[in-house]
Amino acid sequence: MKKQLYLWTKKFFIVRGVENYRMRENENKNFHIGLVFNRRKKNINPDSIEAEYDSYETVNAIKKAIEENGHSVGLIEADEKIFERLKKSKIDLAFNIAEGPKINSRESLVPLLLEMLGIPYTGSSPLTLAVGLDKAKTKEILLANGIRTPAFQVFKNPEEKLRKSLEFPLIVKPVCEGSSMGITNDSVVANEKELRRQLKFVFEKFNEPALVEEFIEGREFSAAIIQNGQLSVLPIVEFDFGCLPEHAKKIDSFEAKWVWDTAEKPLPLYICPARITEQEKEKIEQISIAAFEALDCRDLCRIDLREKNGKFFVLEINPLPGLNPDINSNSVFPTAIRASGMGFSETIGKIIENALKRNGLCG
Repeated sequence: MKKQLYLWTKKFFIVRGVENYRMRENENKNFHIGLVFNRRKKNINPDSIEAEYDSYETVNAIKKAIEENGHSVGLIEADEKIFERLKKSKIDLAFNIAEGPKINSRESLVPLLLEMLGIPYTGSSPLTLAVGLDKAKTKEILLANGIRTPAFQVFKNPEEKLRKSLEFPLIVKPVCEGSSMGITNDSVVANEKELRRQLKFVFEKFNEPALVEEFIEGREFSAAIIQNGQLSVLPIVEFDFGCLPEHAKKIDSFEAKWVWDTAEKPLPLYICPARITEQEKEKIEQISIAAFEALDCRDLCRIDLREKNGKFFVLEINPLPGLNPDINSNSVFPTAIRASGMGFSETIGKIIENALKRNGLCG
């Protein structure tokens, strides 16, 4: 018995020693990274799913940043041939920025394929990405974890009655869209007539349920979170709606993103770091980290919040945030990166490093 125990113990420590050696060996190893993306065509309709795809410039900037961190890169477009491309890729890790096709839970498609093929990847799991895209499910999880979010109702048809507990003004959104799709200057409604008009718009244009929530008339913020061993909240971004046209509602609407903000005349929409007290900063950071953990996010995430009377309400969680590094582009995560002084390449390196450690590929 003692001899068997000795042999088992010896075998355990030999195996563990080999594993530790491999981890130490991999710490300085250059990996072959597959950058998985959906690329936006030029002159696309900003009202289409392609508006959420990444530009040629963004894909190239991320590729360059991965190379600057000492890794080789293979570009893998997430079109209808994505499964075969991944199967043949021979990559060590996928850097995933793919949005997926026009289906519900689309952001979870590529991670599902990667898991099926046993390929490690950056970012959140298929479940987290699916929930993050569904605004109502996100809010249910937030509430279950004691995190404040505006009161809401999901409409499965435009004729449903409004709950008496909900008070105007309200805001109407498609339940499963990103990039402010379906959130227009008319989305904030003040009465029943305006509510029905906007519900009809969402159902006819998107053919999906509508989320109706109480509109928080206060300041809006966004917190970019990066995970590298521990969770770090980058400098908070504040929305400055004073730069919008006079008639505009104080929201980050489709018009604010795609109509009024242009390459020729970009809007100064963001203030970063935000104009907040140290106490407000701590509150936003605590709530954002709690939301990150409630949805089991990984590596990076963006949390949108509004403030009213000193209370912060989480609006949405984006576990697949945009990484457009163009300084003239209104993109929250890169804005926060620049304000942190960390640099785009360093940030990409931290995301990769955390994913490698999480998957046991380096120590």
